[in-house]
Amino acid sequence: MIYRLDTQHALWPECRKIRQRVFVDEQQVPVSLEWDASDAVAMHLLAMVDKKAVACARVLDDGHIGRMAVLSEWRGQGIGEALLLQAIQECQRLGVTHAGLSAQTHAINFYARAGFVVSSEPYLDANIMHVDMQLELV
Repeated sequence: MIYRLDTQHALWPECRKIRQRVFVDEQQVPVSLEWDASDAVAMHLLAMVDKKAVACARVLDDGHIGRMAVLSEWRGQGIGEALLLQAIQECQRLGVTHAGLSAQTHAINFYARAGFVVSSEPYLDANIMHVDMQLELV
């Protein structure tokens, strides 16, 4: 099940825990870069399996999808795909013409399977190579 929430929701700490484990602990993203002002205005998505929080993402009003994270033990089970499809649906609900995201280069094919196309040259963000990707929403 995927929940929509904001930072005032009782489940928000579960999103924080997932992002802490995946980005800060696993990928060594500096804490100062992980948490930003966009969290307060974003819609957050939280995927739960058997009442356990396993993945999260956030969607901004401009159609930017970010902070997609799946706990390592839950990867490869379709949870990330389901979460991304929900995020795309939220962008459509917002009425934006394009969904955008900053993808780690190792995840380009994951996003491409959902229809995203690379729209930038590779760049370094938090010491990880990324590219911008866009999806036209019809």
